[in-house]
Amino acid sequence: MNIESAAVNILKRGVELDTKKRYTEALVCYQEGLQVLVDKMRGENDETNKNYLRKKVEEYMNRAEAIKKLVLKQKEEGKFHEQVHIENESTGHGYKTLFGRFLDEEVEFVVIEDPYVRSFHQCQNFLRLCELLVKSCDNLSQIKLTTTKDAKSQANQKEWFYNLTNDLQKYGVRLLVIYSDTLHDRQIILSSGWIIKIGRGLDFYKAPSNKFCLGIYDLDLRQCHETIVDIVHSKNVKLS
Repeated sequence: MNIESAAVNILKRGVELDTKKRYTEALVCYQEGLQVLVDKMRGENDETNKNYLRKKVEEYMNRAEAIKKLVLKQKEEGKFHEQVHIENESTGHGYKTLFGRFLDEEVEFVVIEDPYVRSFHQCQNFLRLCELLVKSCDNLSQIKLTTTKDAKSQANQKEWFYNLTNDLQKYGVRLLVIYSDTLHDRQIILSSGWIIKIGRGLDFYKAPSNKFCLGIYDLDLRQCHETIVDIVHSKNVKLS
């Protein structure tokens, strides 16, 4: 695949997401596609081709700027809402792919509410999320998890959280774990105002077919259960 074809595929994906009103995802595609087109244009010697590429760059750049303004307006008005429908047995929905675009230097603390961070694989999912947060959020100082106790292996659950707490401290991040017997809702709240509500919580991945298959480590390759992801924005996020 040549450079121009790669750009076209990325931009087509952006248009598809744009049409579905998944604006923040579309914006990422537009930005990536535009960078490829700009690089191609700079190396183009044929003036006709160069003018064509310049026109396409301007076209998609204008749309990207329009999306930025639209998202900003919706955020200011408290009306931003983006929804992703994850279909049963679909792939391509690792945490970074799903909401990594919201993880940046503006995130200073994260609140995770999920009643099912109890069993080994559920705690592993939480660990994967913590790894992503540490790598993506340069100013992260605290992660607060509210979940329920594992009646069958509470000692193991506490040990896993204890080990993770010690590891996170090495990166200057404090982990606070709160247990609730009445928690039902599942959401990830970022101090930057973004709120990611996953119907099934963090545990929407299907069990791998064996211990040596694709998807064991890269969750983009893991099949999923059907669930709905709602992304909203609030200007009044607080660390309670």
